[in-house]
Amino acid sequence: VQLQASGGGLVQAGGSLRLSCAASGLSGRSFSSYAMGWFRQAPGKEREFVAAISWNGGSTYYADAVQGRFTISRTNAEDTVFLQMNNLEPEDTAVYYCAAHSYGVAPTTKINDYDYWGQGTQVTVSS
Repeated sequence: VQLQASGGGLVQAGGSLRLSCAASGLSGRSFSSYAMGWFRQAPGKEREFVAAISWNGGSTYYADAVQGRFTISRTNAEDTVFLQMNNLEPEDTAVYYCAAHSYGVAPTTKINDYDYWGQGTQVTVSS
């Protein structure tokens, strides 16, 4: 499974970005059989959970730091998961990674539950 994240960039505080993550190489499994998540890693810090979504989008989890500002969604017909980020803050600056959880369809916040990772996309928020 390959995950290709895109949509990062430089934005001023208060601005918005929309990240996309396209899956390929699913080896016959449907994209809808994977729960998906977004994580981020700032310089000098550990990778941390941002958001997760169930197989059909019916259940979502968010980190407290992004609750109410970020929205995770997915389009199974296009094998893609999204992260809409609004009202961005300088503290949101990080490399953002999408990840796939192949052994469950429910969302999970645990980094070790994810089996496949994208290459990351840089998000920089200026003050």
